[in-house]
Amino acid sequence: MDNRALLAALQRDGAAFRDSVASMTPDTPVSACPGWTVSDLIRHLSEVHSFWGSIVIQRATGWKQVERVDRVPDPELLATYEAPFSRLVGTLTTADPATVVWSWSEPHDVAFVIRRMAQETAVHRWDADQAAGRPADIEAVLASDGIDEFLKHFLGDVAEGAEPVGGSVHIHCGDTPGEWTLRPSGAGFDVVREHAKGDCALRGDASALLLALWRRIAPEAIDIVGDGDLGRRFLALANLE
Repeated sequence: MDNRALLAALQRDGAAFRDSVASMTPDTPVSACPGWTVSDLIRHLSEVHSFWGSIVIQRATGWKQVERVDRVPDPELLATYEAPFSRLVGTLTTADPATVVWSWSEPHDVAFVIRRMAQETAVHRWDADQAAGRPADIEAVLASDGIDEFLKHFLGDVAEGAEPVGGSVHIHCGDTPGEWTLRPSGAGFDVVREHAKGDCALRGDASALLLALWRRIAPEAIDIVGDGDLGRRFLALANLE
């Protein structure tokens, strides 16, 4: 996805998140994020939007340059969500995507932030909709891009105690372009965008595949072809804390 499309997705899903959480009480459980309530979800996304907006506004070269915001009391959370979100969208819309800023992974530029914020907001919009009892798929093209981002930036951070995957994995979106083959290489995987046979294949709509990678839905919610145990080990591999 290009930056313009990602920004449009960010604006759409950020607004949908606001509408969804507004329909619930602050203490409503968010089952997709065990132990969290709607208040926790609003606070988390607001702080994420505020942090990355400041990174870009300040052209920060390190995360410690951004001052922590004061924690907002639960009753005021929804009322204060809009300001950091609107600031983030406005900042990212006017910034040059090639501008160098701090990020925890390459590329270290505004384009990384645009993509990360679109994907973060989309998944948490799904969390909110699911808590409200009206789960809605992540838009297919955005979800396919999210799979690509996950494989590039999150898969290498292995969860403590995760079992070795022990084979190759093919991921195939059924509703929009998106295929990846992952072959074991050293401590990680070589990831190639291609159609190829793996020891295990994960198939489904792009939204379901992305949500399975983020462990929002159970492995059984997608098609696992071939070595099912390998596929489940793969889905449990990444550290999502």
